[in-house]
Amino acid sequence: MPELPEVEVIRMGLEPHLVGRRLERFYSSGKALRTPVPVKELSTLCGGQITAVRRRAKYLLFDLDSGELLVFHLGMTGNLGLFLQGTPRRLHDHLEFMLDDSTLLRYHDPRRFGRVAVLAAGDETARQVFFRTSGPEPLGEHFTAQWLKEKARRRKISVKPFIMSSEVVVGIGNIYANESLFAAGIRPQRSVAKITMKEWQQLVECIRKTLRFAIECGGSTISDFRSVDQQSGYFQMNFQVYGRAGEPCKRCGRHIEKEVLGGRSSCFCRNCQK
Repeated sequence: MPELPEVEVIRMGLEPHLVGRRLERFYSSGKALRTPVPVKELSTLCGGQITAVRRRAKYLLFDLDSGELLVFHLGMTGNLGLFLQGTPRRLHDHLEFMLDDSTLLRYHDPRRFGRVAVLAAGDETARQVFFRTSGPEPLGEHFTAQWLKEKARRRKISVKPFIMSSEVVVGIGNIYANESLFAAGIRPQRSVAKITMKEWQQLVECIRKTLRFAIECGGSTISDFRSVDQQSGYFQMNFQVYGRAGEPCKRCGRHIEKEVLGGRSSCFCRNCQK
């Protein structure tokens, strides 16, 4: 599943090409995604101008001059790409907007677990409901050690599923939770009740450093992730623990172990993480 770095890489790739452009024509394959595609609402966006391309958590947000908000969630295999007019549609190209410069913005999703929505202009209630469980952005100023400590108060939960909860902080999926905890020297099984303020501070720094480096690398390509220009990311070449169970730790040489936490595989080094 595309995580925050992958979604941010796509946002960065789209922004210079989409801001100021008008949506001219809409196409749908007719197939539903995780939720039904609002074809009528999407069609009425044609003629509108894109004024900003933003990201909130793992959502891509397109602001229109009408005040409407076009929202995409990429699900497990979704991708937004730009193509020249006349480029043949591929299997699983489910949505397409033609822009006023004839560029094609296409949504590709083999497993169709993504989602698209249109939020009406001025409907703040809809926006609040849509993002009601979203905590602070991990790269934003509101994500602090004090915030994590307060959210962990009186909770009995392991630190890895804790930082993967969107109510605590948005956008941290399995890959970057594993990598950030290794960088911070904290085992994923540790109870949040036993983590010190100094360790929370270290974890915040490591989460930010890991995410920023992943964005610089163009994200991680585990199966079929591609950026806007259909390039693979290469952060997976820098994995310290994720997907390396049974392999030697790059830091100490001890074998990486794997344990399931909250239904997700957690890889860690028993020697380097306490």
